[in-house]
Order: sequence, then C-alpha cells, then structure tokens
Amino acid sequence: MKRTLANQDLPLSREPSLAVATRVIILTASAAALAGCGILPSSNGSPSRTGSKPPVSSTQGDISNRAADRTCFAQLSASGVRFDPLPDAYGAPGCSTLGTVQLSALAGDRSRFGISNIGPVQCRTASAFNGWARFGVDRAARQILGSGLERIETMGSYSCRNVAGTSRRSAHARAEAIDISGFVLKDGRRISVQGDWSRGSAAEREFLRVVHKSACKRFGTVLGPDYNRAHEDHFHVEGTDGSFCR
Repeated sequence: MKRTLANQDLPLSREPSLAVATRVIILTASAAALAGCGILPSSNGSPSRTGSKPPVSSTQGDISNRAADRTCFAQLSASGVRFDPLPDAYGAPGCSTLGTVQLSALAGDRSRFGISNIGPVQCRTASAFNGWARFGVDRAARQILGSGLERIETMGSYSCRNVAGTSRRSAHARAEAIDISGFVLKDGRRISVQGDWSRGSAAEREFLRVVHKSACKRFGTVLGPDYNRAHEDHFHVEGTDGSFCR
C-alpha cells in the first residue's frame, strides 16, 4: 500500500460512517481522591505524573450542564468512544477539571483502542485525541508497521503543576493536555518515544514522525523529542487552539 506523506492523516479505501447520536446518556461519576502536583519516579525508573485524578474541593460540583460540554459529550459518544463524564471540580488556584471525561476506550476503524494511565481530560481534547488515534496512529501503524494499534500508553493528563521553570500553570492543570509515551500494536510490539524516536528501526522512526505530524493537525500544541530534553520520552499534546508544533 502506498504510504501517505508525513503531514497527512492516512486514508483507507473505505471509511465507515459514524451514526449521529440523537441523545447521550450521561452517567454520574463519583469524584476521585485528592490530587497532588509534580512528577515522581515510578518503580521502573520512568517518570510518572501525579495528580491524575480530579481535585477534591469544597466547590466540587455536578457534571457540566453547559451547552458546549453537552454537545461535546454527545459527539464523543457518537464517535464510539467509551467514557464517563466527570463532575466539575476546583483544586489549588489555577487547577480545575471542568467539562472533563474519564476515557476507557478510543474508537478506531476496526476496533477500539485501550489507553493506559490516563486521568481526567477536557472533552474537546479527548475528542481530538480520539480522532488522532483513529485516523493518524492506527492507520499509520497498519500502513508503515503492518499491524494495527492495540493501546496508547500515556504518562497522564490532569496534573496540578506549573510549566517547568515558570510560575505559569501548565495546560495539565486544566486537564487540557496528555503526555504520550508509547504505542502497543496488535502483534505485541511496543513502540516508545524514548527508545525508538532516534534508535528504532527505519520503519519505527518513520511511524513516530508520521504520528507526531498528524497530531499537529489536531491539537493546538504538540511537543516532542526535537523540542527539548524534557520531552525526549513523550509527546505532549494540548488543546485545540493555536498551532505550535515542535
């Protein structure tokens, strides 16, 4: 099969149409435990983001009833994503989870994909994430590596923290960003950003660059190993506004 240019999503000859949802049943999810801030080493030595659960606060509310969030929840459901809407919550100053969802599976052309280590994600970011997984990652995996996507591995989403070296809150503090560390294929292979961006096979390196460029079409900010050393082990994908891709 002919490969598509790196700055394009990879098409298939047939793409199943999505049924338009006429309504979505929103299930109430209980608020999770107190969220922390920062990065701690995990048992295998790789970074593990803390604060992935919704913040607990005296101002914790119900699941969002804002029109934009209701529309986003309905569209996400229509796309085949499995998720639970989460109650709005405020944590430390500048930290909140408003209009967020807890993802359990993303939707593809042929199957659903798992997601590891992910917490609350703002709905619009979750929608961009699902589109990228389906049209960018899975199709690239099949065309370049010969096997479909099974799971996306992340280093978390919500985290009450600042941008490194600044006093400015990170997009993670609003659950608008996801850090992606690797991809597991249906044939069992694992492609990691840290291990394969520079040292993988030619096909693995091509795959990672194709999915990075594809992410730049769907997210407002995308940072990877070529940006700085802090991102040598993951792709940071953030929001849908803006156009910063490195």
